[in-house]
Amino acid sequence: MLHAEVVLEGISWMDVDGEVALLVRKITELGQKDATDGNMRVKYGVLFRETSDDFEALAGTMRAAKKKGLIAFDGELLLQGVHDNVDVILLNGCSKA
Repeated sequence: MLHAEVVLEGISWMDVDGEVALLVRKITELGQKDATDGNMRVKYGVLFRETSDDFEALAGTMRAAKKKGLIAFDGELLLQGVHDNVDVILLNGCSKA
C-alpha cells in the first residue's frame, strides 16, 4: 500500500505519496528538458530555494521519490549550499506521477 497517513503521538504526518507527487510537479515546473535523454533536470539549489515553503522535509521527500524510481541524483542526501549545483533528474515517464 503506497498511500499512508501516519499518526505518531498525536502528530499527523503528511501523506508521502502527496509529497512525492508535489515534488514531481515542482521539478517539472522548475526544470529544463535535457535534449540528450529527454529527462527534466533542475539544480538542487534552485529546487531547495523555490520549494522552501512547500515541503516540511525536502530531503525525506526526495529520498522517497528516489526509492520509487521517480528521480535520480548523485549521492544519498543533498545539502543546501554544498550540493546546490547537483542535478535532480525526473526520470522519463514520471512527469505524470
